[in-house]
Amino acid sequence: MGDTLAQQWHVVSHLDDLWEGEMVAVDVQGQSVLLVNVDGDVFAYRNRCPHQEWPLDDGDLDGEKLTCAQHLWEFDVSTAEGINPANTTLVRYACSVDDDGAISVSLP
Repeated sequence: MGDTLAQQWHVVSHLDDLWEGEMVAVDVQGQSVLLVNVDGDVFAYRNRCPHQEWPLDDGDLDGEKLTCAQHLWEFDVSTAEGINPANTTLVRYACSVDDDGAISVSLP
């Protein structure tokens, strides 16, 4: 953990509370962060669609595809890249899971 000394990591959840194929929103220092578990790999994103800022945790997760509930924009949560439209990306945060299953996130 810790790419730089300036990064501050926050334990936000545990793998026991985020099963494969699930997503959940957590609060990290007043910011809503979306945690997604794709086949055991955990990713952290700003919990807002880049289109019109709707919460992504209201959307639908199907494998690696996240669909925003409001306007049906689609994203690949394993890469953060837009699927439809393809010219957009999610805001990704550094995320790690320790040997005990604790999930930590670092905000910029």
